[in-house]
Amino acid sequence: MQDPASARVEPAARHTCRCYGANLTGMASDEVPIRDASIRLGQFLKLASLIDTGADAKAVIADGLVTVNGDVELRRGRQLHPGDTVSLEGRTARVVHG
Repeated sequence: MQDPASARVEPAARHTCRCYGANLTGMASDEVPIRDASIRLGQFLKLASLIDTGADAKAVIADGLVTVNGDVELRRGRQLHPGDTVSLEGRTARVVHG
């Protein structure tokens, strides 16, 4: 039987977008301002430069690579609000009102 930890790594190995080299590499956390009261997760991933395209957002979310406030999130349309934190591959961005 396969170890659950190694099962999560396999989808990442298939993932081919350039999001792993995005601007937030090496930073513990970055504050990303939004204009409205909320923003969808897929849009926020692009705004925070964690991924390059909406297709990339769909892929990393479906592969279970994105966490919101520490929990794996599988919904691209999840509404984020100021104070929420989003993490992808060791990079974290926090939603702030701007």
